[in-house]
Amino acid sequence: MKFVNFAIVRFSIFLVGGILCAHFFPTSIFILKFSAIPLFGAVILWFFAREKFIQNSYFGAAVYISFFVLGYLGYQMKNPFFQPRHFIHFASDSTPDLIQLKITQSIKPDKFNSRYFAGVQRVNGKTTRGEILLSIAVDSLEKTYSSDEILFVYATISPIPKPLNPYDFDYKSYLKNLGIEGQLRISQNQILKTEKGKTTVFGIAQNTRAKAVTRLKSTKITSDERAIIQALVLGEKRDISKELYEKYATAGAVHILAVSGLHVSILYFIFAFFLNPLKRLERGAILHSISIVLLLWGFALLSGLSPSVTRAVTMFSFFAMAKVFGRRTSSINTLFLSFLTLLIINPLWLFQVGFQLSYLAVFFILWIYPAFRKFTYSRYALFRIPKQIMAVSICAQLGVLPLSLYYFHQFPGLFLLTNVVILPVLSLFMFGGILIVILSFMEILPHWLSAFYSMLVNWLNTFIHWVAVQDAFLFRDIHFSTAKVMSSYLLIMITILFLRKMDFQKLSAVLLSVILFLSTFIHGKFGTSSNELVVFHKYKSTVVGNKSGRKLVVMKRDSAESLRRKYPIESYYTEAGIRLYSEANLPNLFRKNEKNILVVDSQALVPKQNLVYYVLLTQSPKVNINRLIDSLKPEWIIADGSNYPSYVKRWRQSCVKSGIPFHYTGEEGAFVIK
Repeated sequence: MKFVNFAIVRFSIFLVGGILCAHFFPTSIFILKFSAIPLFGAVILWFFAREKFIQNSYFGAAVYISFFVLGYLGYQMKNPFFQPRHFIHFASDSTPDLIQLKITQSIKPDKFNSRYFAGVQRVNGKTTRGEILLSIAVDSLEKTYSSDEILFVYATISPIPKPLNPYDFDYKSYLKNLGIEGQLRISQNQILKTEKGKTTVFGIAQNTRAKAVTRLKSTKITSDERAIIQALVLGEKRDISKELYEKYATAGAVHILAVSGLHVSILYFIFAFFLNPLKRLERGAILHSISIVLLLWGFALLSGLSPSVTRAVTMFSFFAMAKVFGRRTSSINTLFLSFLTLLIINPLWLFQVGFQLSYLAVFFILWIYPAFRKFTYSRYALFRIPKQIMAVSICAQLGVLPLSLYYFHQFPGLFLLTNVVILPVLSLFMFGGILIVILSFMEILPHWLSAFYSMLVNWLNTFIHWVAVQDAFLFRDIHFSTAKVMSSYLLIMITILFLRKMDFQKLSAVLLSVILFLSTFIHGKFGTSSNELVVFHKYKSTVVGNKSGRKLVVMKRDSAESLRRKYPIESYYTEAGIRLYSEANLPNLFRKNEKNILVVDSQALVPKQNLVYYVLLTQSPKVNINRLIDSLKPEWIIADGSNYPSYVKRWRQSCVKSGIPFHYTGEEGAFVIK
């Protein structure tokens, strides 16, 4: 398939190029204004060139420049600094403001807070825009708020903190890609007033989903089974326990829990079947297609408009439009047309994991699956369906494997078994789940039906658990850098092109890509061989990691609990390419790179002579910091997360007066000594 010949593909590439350029090379607002000039010039050039039968190179350049600049401008205009009415230009980061918020979406709560995404409508009476993460401390009343509800609060919008330890999940960047630029942490008594806001379509969908979840909770379906139903039908994953979610991930079935194109495809056929009588009417085919598209968009709204669902529904919408107007189209063209459309609407989606994985999986299925048709052919459905599922699973897994290793660092070896068993019956689970949700919403769900469906879901969870405990088939802690991702995709795509049509040039390209791929692994091996000592941040704990090449020794006070698979060591172990791991007690005095490090704990034992370069304060020692500075004259003083904040504040003030650099891991993050 010569997909590079499709114009829509080239337009998409230039649009992505513009978005990436704006992401990695942001500019000032002055330059941004002038960047629109090439776009207007390209449009004018296109206007004069479009009447020509044979287009010249200037016309092509004008079109490509237009899409590149469109991507650049689209991404930059999402930057709050280029939005004059964004709340960051009005809200103070040091004093409380009178803020009017509108709840847009309820998200998964943590142990101490109910959490929401909320739009900032006004700050001190001035009209604003932008969204924040709202955390409301849970009290005895346990009051919750619904979408489109307006809250008036007197508080301070604070920035979202960066990760405090090396290779931690960057929640700040994750929220930024969702358009969230700040956070508000309040208690119930800081909410001055609430009122009902203007109703929106998205708000209606979110409130309907919340009501459906509430009605499901009133049934006798057990929590784990109910959580799976909510994920399958409503895209609501907040009630899935961490243990159950990890089992699905380990079994290679986590895509079942995330509402995606697979679920939309099943819904498409369910809706098409039940709406088939519409085709008997005059212009019934058009009405049939439009009705399906409207129902699919309703489902997308109900499930929260996640990138994967939006991608799938957009693709089906383009297919339906082509069918209505009698136009022939190809799946690749439709895929890239939806890709182009969604990125024009919201360029930030390009950096969301679900968006990337969704498009890669579908692209590789459409591109590679035709080569499997001979393998999957059989006159008998009993053999044909499993082979088709295996072929589709292999194509999709090949497409997302490098990126999955980059983000999740593990590979489920039994993904084929999981898909062959689950996918044939997933339509049954979806249809049954829809029926359960509708009947429970109407409060007419028979007990026997809920019990029967709960039993089916329990069987599904039991199978997932059995697959998940096969540890020998789960490959973990796979370090995969950006360079490895790029070289992997280059190798995969060139190899596929070579297998389609073998010649010497393509063979040479395959060999070169293999050399490049191996080079990234060799470079990665030497790149992770550096030596460093890391004072990690962990609340109420002291954790120090001594890395020598690919060996890591974790020193800590509590010797009973292993940190190998726990925060903050787990992500560091994988990303730093560690192969040898051990734990030891943290000594009071040790050396790193010819410099002494003194650990002062709750016993407050301090030597009298000047022997140290670094002083690490742990467990809130009652030490006279001024006397310590005068006697030891250290170059650095470090306080970790095991200390009381009041002590840290006092120590910082003393260090500032003495001119000694002070580092608190709870604010500045982990301290790294190289």
